[in-house]
Amino acid sequence: KALEMFELNDWQKIGLGLTGFGIFFIFLGVLLLLDRSLLAMGNILFISGVALLIGLSNTFRFFFQAQKMKASAFFFGGILLVLLGFPLIGMGVESWGFFLLFRGFFPAVINFLRRLPVVSAIFWLPGVNAIADRICGGSLPV
Repeated sequence: KALEMFELNDWQKIGLGLTGFGIFFIFLGVLLLLDRSLLAMGNILFISGVALLIGLSNTFRFFFQAQKMKASAFFFGGILLVLLGFPLIGMGVESWGFFLLFRGFFPAVINFLRRLPVVSAIFWLPGVNAIADRICGGSLPV
């Protein structure tokens, strides 16, 4: 019964794939010294994947909330800068917008990663543990 929550329709499966490929292309574009073409393709795939994954209306609602307008402007402005041929500046602006948009999810992601067997060892390192605790606002809940 718990798996019923995570069942995806065909559009959501396509969206998940597009989002994954978008992240991969962005990673590859950064790895290959900010390759403009890969970054642009990754951005387009990521945005279209998110739209298919959560739906168009939810995507617009997420990006264009009043309290997230500045973050969305940074994120989409960074994408525009990458598309216009300024990958270094664009990725910096886009990364800041991404951080501002998704910072509410970071504590949940960190707490999830702390529970994974292999990855959790990284969070016991002194510097990493201090930063993770600061982001989460405390230690791991019981």
